[in-house]
Order: sequence, then C-alpha cells, then structure tokens
Amino acid sequence: MNIRRSSTDLLAEAELPEAFRPFRVARHDKRSLRDWDTEETCGLDSESARSRFGEVTALLAERQEMLFAQGRHRLLVIFQATDTGGKDGTIRNVFHEMDPAGVRVVSFKSPTRKETDHDYLWRIHAHTPTAGEIAVFNRSHYEDVLVPRVRKRISASHCRKRFRHIRHFERMLSDEGTTIVKFFLHISRDEQQRRLQARIDDPRRNWKFHPADLKERNHWSAYQRAYDDLLPATSRMHAPWYVIPADHKWFRNLAVA
Repeated sequence: MNIRRSSTDLLAEAELPEAFRPFRVARHDKRSLRDWDTEETCGLDSESARSRFGEVTALLAERQEMLFAQGRHRLLVIFQATDTGGKDGTIRNVFHEMDPAGVRVVSFKSPTRKETDHDYLWRIHAHTPTAGEIAVFNRSHYEDVLVPRVRKRISASHCRKRFRHIRHFERMLSDEGTTIVKFFLHISRDEQQRRLQARIDDPRRNWKFHPADLKERNHWSAYQRAYDDLLPATSRMHAPWYVIPADHKWFRNLAVA
C-alpha cells in the first residue's frame, strides 16, 4: 500500500456502500433538508442493522489501532445536529470499541470571553487531531456560522465569507494529512418533540433537559434554512458532508459507522 497518497486520493478511491451514497451532499447540492427522509432505513430492520453494526465497529477498532501505531495520518470526524439529534449517543456507540488512547472527543460550547477576543477559528484549530489520532468534534466551527446567522448577529454576506474561511481551513488540514468526515444527524421536528418529552418524563433523563431547548425549538425553521445553505457550500471531496437519517437510532449508528 502506498501510504504517501493524500487523504483526498484515499477518500476518492474508497468504496462506499451503495445504499449510503445518497446521503452524501454534493457541491452546490440543490436539495433542502425537507427532501431528506429522516426515517430512511435502506430496507434494513433493527435486528440486521445491529448485527452488521457489531461487525463494522470491530473492524473500525482494528483500523484505529493501525492508525495509532503508524502515527502518520489523522482523522477528524465532525458531528452537527439540531437539539436531541443524537450526537452524544452516536459518538458513544460508534467509537466504543476503539482504544481511548487514540480517540479524543471535543465538545464545543458557547465561546468564552477569551475565545471571542480571538477569531472564531482560533479555539477550533488547537483541538484538531495529532498524528495517529482520531479527533471527534461534538459541534464544531460550524456553530459560528449557524448561531450568529439565526440570531441575526452577522449578515448574509458575512456568513458567506465564513463559509469561504472554513473551506480554506479544512483544505489546509487535508493538505497537511488530515482526513475529514462530517455528519449532520437529521431528525424530524416530531421526533425532536418526542425526545424532549422523554427527557421530561423520565427522571433518569431530566438532567438532559434544559428550558433553553424549548426556546431553540422556536428557531427550528431558521436553523433548517441555515443548514440548507451551509451543507452544499462547505461539502467538498476532501471534507464531505453526509446527511444521516437519524429518527431511528439503530440505523443512524450503522450509517455513521
């Protein structure tokens, strides 16, 4: 194997399962999130999907061990979703077989005062993966495009500039040996309501509910429109976006794996 090939070449040559190809966002994709079925399962049932998932995660663990041992390549996995979209659960399930010494999960919250005193990518760059490492972003630099836009803190033209900044940033990471894969976990508004209600009804899950979740839900349509612009504008061969149907958690986990 020629280990000196770029991450872009490796990604272009990779054989994706045919059933999952439609989840990839093409450059300048004209589809909106309304066109993606959040309940899609590609004809699988939960039992067969969970069986296949076990096989895939075992293989991922082997590959991660090789990545860590070789110490040359880097992998950055980015997760974005609306509230209750399942980022935590996906990360917990997909990466659970891997050696934690080679996997680092970073959860980006609202920026601190120190972070806002710098450019918006400053806090992100420090957490990108090192050689041999997998870095998993639970939310990411894309929050600095989504939230300011929905809250009308930046103009449409400023938003487009940030798309350009992010494309250049990810291009640089790729050129320096980082493979980038980005997942948007796509749930329906009805499914979000069910999950929020479950957090209220189940005492063991009360800690996951915050009144601010209901406030953010009022901006559902605005966030959907923001993602409609963001995904095709920042999906490239070296840093592709995948829209993962996430109403069914068992299918979501398999598709990401």
